[in-house]
Amino acid sequence: MLSYTFNNNKTSFFKQLKERVDLYFVEHNLHQAGNSKVYWKGAILFAVAASLYITLIFFTPAVWISLILSALLGLTIAFIGFNVMHEGGHQSFSKHAWINKLSAYSLNVLGGNSYFWKIKHNVNHHTFTNIEGMDSDIDVKPFMRLHPGQPRRWYHRFQSLYWVALYGISYIAWVFYEDFEKYFLGKPSATSPKKQLPRNEHLIFWFSKTMYVVAYIAIPIVMVGWLYWLVGFLIITFCCGITTSIVFQLAHVVEGTQFAQTGAKDQRPEELKQDWAVHQILSTANFATRSKLWHWLLGGLKRSMGFSRRRARAPRRPRPT
Repeated sequence: MLSYTFNNNKTSFFKQLKERVDLYFVEHNLHQAGNSKVYWKGAILFAVAASLYITLIFFTPAVWISLILSALLGLTIAFIGFNVMHEGGHQSFSKHAWINKLSAYSLNVLGGNSYFWKIKHNVNHHTFTNIEGMDSDIDVKPFMRLHPGQPRRWYHRFQSLYWVALYGISYIAWVFYEDFEKYFLGKPSATSPKKQLPRNEHLIFWFSKTMYVVAYIAIPIVMVGWLYWLVGFLIITFCCGITTSIVFQLAHVVEGTQFAQTGAKDQRPEELKQDWAVHQILSTANFATRSKLWHWLLGGLKRSMGFSRRRARAPRRPRPT
């Protein structure tokens, strides 16, 4: 199994950083989790998604209008993921644990699985950000090469062309392939050890996947026919997939962020090991920090770790390096 360790000695940097962040919330009389503004945003996003779904399925507007509404629904699903599911999974949507749990499970309504995602994202990604072989968010092998430490294939020279299709199908691959692979292998990610799934999560997995098929496939086919459903479904999933992929890549796979290599055993001497917080800053980038629109639509993802030291000017083109 791969290994990568950090300098666990409490440095003055991390201590001062935490003190300053805590002081900010105290001075501004703010809770570190979400408030009524976040609740309203979540309610608005769900209302928009429900309205678009009902309009498309039960009122079936003209074709060109349906195409636009399908694209908007895909974007709205992505925004729900950014603002409700992601924040709930990090226990920051609300100061109430049960609301955070409910918010995290909104991913199941969107077709994914919250249990697998929290292990893959919260544990693997945020602990080992941009570390080859341990951060599954940069593991797009063999299709793409995101940094020099990954193997180079002849077709990677064309990834600046085919990345659009690859990112576009990422959502549908997540829902119908990756979650089932995790379920049957018993591994939340390729680098994780096998983990016994709690009994209630088995029930939640199958119930939510069944309801997704009913709501997003069966009912639409009955109401509008399989061809109109197929076109609309592909547009929805494509818009959601490409939006989600680009936003997550902007936080880490951009010019200036650092990547790290690891092996079966971490051979680095102790003096070369970084503090975890320092590693996060070096491997993370902010973007669109002055845009109120993107702040509302993307929530905390535009400031991926909340304390990154720089803004990304542009995403790294997905070309071989």
